Amino acid sequence: MNWIESEFAALRYYALNGTDHRTHDEQNAAIGGYVRWRNARAQPKTGFAATSPIRSWTSYPAEVA
Repeated sequence: MNWIESEFAALRYYALNGTDHRTHDEQNAAIGGYVRWRNARAQPKTGFAATSPIRSWTSYPAEVA
């Protein structure tokens, strides 16, 4: 599972599950509130790119056909 999928799962769980928004504006406000809360507490993700096997590739083709 990609990291972005877990972010959307959390958004769905905290902002949308079990709700009955009467309008799209109410739903957008709930989503916006969660995104602002999450961004205020965000930490950089580390470790993934540093250990990726792609980082060990040192030669790339000069031309891609």
